Amino acid sequence: MPISNHEALTRVIDHREIFHDEMLALMRRIMSGEMSPVMMAALLVGLRVKKETIGEITAAAQVMREFSTKVNVVDRTHLVDIVGTGGDGSHTFNISTCSMFVAAACGARVSKHGNRGVSSKSGSADVLETLGVPMTLAPEAVAQCIADTGIGFMFAPNHHPAMKNVAPVRRELGVRTLFNILGPLTNPAEAPNILMGVFHPDLVGIQVRALQRLGAEHAVVVYGRDGMDEVSLGSATMVGEYKDGAIREYEIHPEDFGLTMASSRALKVETPEQSRALMQAVLDNEPGPARDIVILNAGVALYVAGVVPGMAEGVAVAREGIASGRALAKLHQFVARSKELASA
Repeated sequence: MPISNHEALTRVIDHREIFHDEMLALMRRIMSGEMSPVMMAALLVGLRVKKETIGEITAAAQVMREFSTKVNVVDRTHLVDIVGTGGDGSHTFNISTCSMFVAAACGARVSKHGNRGVSSKSGSADVLETLGVPMTLAPEAVAQCIADTGIGFMFAPNHHPAMKNVAPVRRELGVRTLFNILGPLTNPAEAPNILMGVFHPDLVGIQVRALQRLGAEHAVVVYGRDGMDEVSLGSATMVGEYKDGAIREYEIHPEDFGLTMASSRALKVETPEQSRALMQAVLDNEPGPARDIVILNAGVALYVAGVVPGMAEGVAVAREGIASGRALAKLHQFVARSKELASA
């Protein structure tokens, strides 16, 4: 007998785990709209209070992938997603989005999965819209954009139609739930390599193990000790890395890469337009903490994508990618091709 909703709720209240097959069944009920909003809210909050396990997260991500609209990328060489869970409350400019242009200019292919800002002032979709990037590309057009420019942006609502059954509950609850953790695990292009920032130190070990179970080839999960869901310039960064069948957990520091530590205060923005202006300054090679943090994150992304053999080499390549103007040219190429594909 499959687990009933009520049995599942009783179990999470008792702080006991929901097993893999049970979680698959529950998640399918949630995604298909078969579960009532009240029960859904109770279960999501119960799981959060209990603390979701690696097994529960993995099963839920499998179902979310099942229900998603995929992007079929034929050549997956150096294909990477650069993504954050958000919710770190730092209100910084779009570091991972800016890093995407640098990484793509240096030989990675980026399938970026993103949304509008929930906890931030500017989500990846918000800042890309200010650049004129259309949010309406069909999956085939996103795949074509990756083939042509090395970048594709997958606007989450276009690829997760079943989330309409969950959205009202998430909105009304207004607290972090399992779904904040799932978004970064459910890239519609199923990028085999992923650089993921998380909002809590406990998630470093959890998410890297979930990615391992979900079939990632190379995953690096990071948490800045200053609270950032990026590789941080203001503190040490905790790293969980899965590669060649093994998981390693360690710390990295800006000084390891010849970068000066700087607080995230200089990186704060209030609007998507301010974020775009800071991105422009970075890609124009203006010295400062914004450029340094993008060099750092793009460098790690190049390592994750397999373009370079190590993070330090990645940082050197990313620095040159900005200085040469290639990263700025990549932004213009991506915006232009996205518009062409949207109007085709």
